[in-house]
Amino acid sequence: MGIASARPPLPEPRGPMSEALTASLRAEPGQVRDFAARPYLDACSEDAQLALYVCYELHYRGFRGVDDGWEWDPGLLTLRASLERAFVERLHDELGSVPSSAEQIGLLLAPSDGEGSASGYLQDKGQRWQIQEYLAARSLYHLKEADPQTWAIPRTHGEAQAVLVALQYDEYGGGRPERVHSRLFADMMAAWDLDAEYGAQVDAAPWEAMAVVNLMSMFGLHRAHRGALLGQFARAEIGSSPSSRRLVEAFRRHEVAEAGYLFYSEHVEADAVHEQLVRRGVLDALLREEPDLESDVAFGLAASGFTEAALAARLLDSWQVGVSAMHESLRVKDPVA
Repeated sequence: MGIASARPPLPEPRGPMSEALTASLRAEPGQVRDFAARPYLDACSEDAQLALYVCYELHYRGFRGVDDGWEWDPGLLTLRASLERAFVERLHDELGSVPSSAEQIGLLLAPSDGEGSASGYLQDKGQRWQIQEYLAARSLYHLKEADPQTWAIPRTHGEAQAVLVALQYDEYGGGRPERVHSRLFADMMAAWDLDAEYGAQVDAAPWEAMAVVNLMSMFGLHRAHRGALLGQFARAEIGSSPSSRRLVEAFRRHEVAEAGYLFYSEHVEADAVHEQLVRRGVLDALLREEPDLESDVAFGLAASGFTEAALAARLLDSWQVGVSAMHESLRVKDPVA
C-alpha cells in the first residue's frame, strides 16, 4: 500500500456532466464551465452519480493535481446543489410514503436468511471473481469507513453525541492504526489480489456503488440531514452483523488467508453491539431531544435501503447470468508489490 493520505487521480468521465466537471477541475478554481445540471439528467445514472461522487470527494482526500480551493468554489457548489436536488427528488419519487423509523427498524431486526442479498448469494454460490467485484464495489465506502458519519458528531449533543463518539472510536481502531476499519478492508482487498489504494476501483464501480456512498456524503455535509445520516447509520449497523457472518463463511470457503476475511469477522461481534448502541444510545436519545427529526431519520433509513437494494440488484442480476456487474475491469494488485 502507498501513503495513507495519498490522493487518487480524477476518474474517467462517464458522460457530458462528469466530463465537463473533471475538465474544469484540472484548471484553477473559478475557471468553470456551465455547471448548471441539466433538468433532463437522470439522477440515477453513471454520469450524474459520478459527478456527484467527484464533488463530494473534494471534501475527503481530493484528487491528484486538483487545487484544494475547488472544495468551496461557488460554481462547483451550484452544480452539486443541482445534483443533490435531483437525487433527493428521485429518492422521494421512488420511496413514496415512508414508514416510521420504529416500523422500519422492527422489520430490519426480523431474522433473515439473506435471500435476495449479495452476501446470501456469495455464501451459497459465490465465485472468486464475484467476491472480488463485491469488494471493489464496497471499497468506495469502506476505504473511508466512518468518515461520512463523523460529520454527525458536532451536529448532535448530549447522550447521542457521547455514544456516537464511542461508536466512531471503535470504527477508527480504538487508537490502534492497524485496527482502523478502512485499513482492515484494504488488507482484505490485497488478500484477494485487488488494488487497495484509495479510489483505485472508482472507474470499475457501477453508479449504484457510488449512490450508496453519495447518500452518506450528502447527509453528512448538510446539517438539515443529520437525522437522515443517523438513520442511514442505524440501517448499516443493524444489517452488518448477519451479513458479515455470511460473508465470512463465503470467503473462508475459498481458503483465503485470515486477512481476506478479518474485516468481516470483526464486524460479526462488534456490530451486534453497535446496533444496540446506535438504536438506543443515539437514535432514541436524538429523538427525545429533537422529536421533529423523526421524519428525517425515517427518510434516511428508507433512502439507504433504496440505494443498497439498487446495488444488490445490479450485482445479482449480473452474476446470475454469469456476467460482470462492473462498469469497467477491476484494478488488480501489482504483482511486484
